Amino acid sequence: MENISYKIPYSKSSLEFVLLSGMKADIAVSQDIHPIEDVPLAIQDALNHPIGTPPLREMANKGDRVCIVFTDITRASPDHLLVPAILKELEIAGVNDQDITLLCGIGMHRPSSLDEKDIKLGKDIVARYRVIDNEPQNPDALVDMGITPGGVPVFLHRAVVETDLLIGTGIVEPHQYAGYSGGRKTVAVGAAGEALIAHTHGPAFIDNPGTRLGQIEGNPFHEAISEAARRANLRFILNVVLNDDKHILRVSAGEPELTFHDLVNFAKTVYEVPIYKQFDIAIGGVGFPKDANLYQASRAPSYLYFAPTPVIRPGGFFIIPARCEEGAGAGVGEQRFLAAMRDAPDIQFILDDARRNGYPPGQQRAFVMAKVLENTNVIIVGSECPDLIADCKMIPAATMQEALEIASSSLGTNCDVLIVPHAMQTLPVLTHHP
Repeated sequence: MENISYKIPYSKSSLEFVLLSGMKADIAVSQDIHPIEDVPLAIQDALNHPIGTPPLREMANKGDRVCIVFTDITRASPDHLLVPAILKELEIAGVNDQDITLLCGIGMHRPSSLDEKDIKLGKDIVARYRVIDNEPQNPDALVDMGITPGGVPVFLHRAVVETDLLIGTGIVEPHQYAGYSGGRKTVAVGAAGEALIAHTHGPAFIDNPGTRLGQIEGNPFHEAISEAARRANLRFILNVVLNDDKHILRVSAGEPELTFHDLVNFAKTVYEVPIYKQFDIAIGGVGFPKDANLYQASRAPSYLYFAPTPVIRPGGFFIIPARCEEGAGAGVGEQRFLAAMRDAPDIQFILDDARRNGYPPGQQRAFVMAKVLENTNVIIVGSECPDLIADCKMIPAATMQEALEIASSSLGTNCDVLIVPHAMQTLPVLTHHP
């Protein structure tokens, strides 16, 4: 077994490695479903036959103000295909170019660069239309939409509120808090003010057992963002489900709730993979763009930890290759994560401080990682900032071999290893043997 070579994503390529003698490997991959061959045709078909609404060309009218919220560069949603298809429908409806706003749903991430906007939308689109970023900390850019029954203050960007037709793009995949991303989340978090993001990412929500990966029913985060999207009057979404190679498996359009559930039902058949035991070590792949910084790359161990049952046993090791060329990340949230991880004397301090005092948006990632590190160890392989990794209470390793030796020095070599090449698109679910 130890002579078998395995591959795991790393930046825009991969790392090859061999397990140590005595280690036994299982591999968890999402279902191998043939991707859509004619993607433009599938997108147009979804727009021609939306779920629960008339086609966009019938919903929009000349003189209408339209806002399309699209995902930022950290999301693999193929907005360069989705947004032009939506714009074509609006053009057929007679909507004027100057009445259309394209808002990048950055949430609390850093503003997107012009190059990133060009990548996400295409240079022609960026040159032709008004393209802006969410401004979560600018009160003048936000509108107060009241407080949800669950106590969440809803502040949303003015562009999504002061419009006649609000549309969102997105990708439906397992999500740490929402259960599944996409649907309403692109607008309800991507275009939200800091207060909404702070509340929904707070310790009360994250400590709630209903806030789990892959879980929608009884999930307070899901309920809050659904209500926020309703208050914003989100009327139409165009979302996709992707495979591990970022190829489109399904595309659906229409009324937000119905369309989202259609895609979640499909996504579950793709992403949820049965495993029949807990493991000593889990090796999780991230790859570009998520492994460009530690904030995003750290989602891999937390996703595997917060599966319906943790993938590894207490005291086990997550091994995550991540280049982290941007360090912890440049955004406000990413820097808050870094400060909380680096400045705390130990993991317990992060947990106690969060539960006692709360935290601002972005710092929730420190709370989540502290919950992971309370019971397990995280090794980051091949990072360009090993000192920063160590400052954040994780273990830097230059190579996969070094990482495996670190784990085996604690656990011994007779270890069960789960290899998850695409840790954020695979949801291992502990179940009984069939």
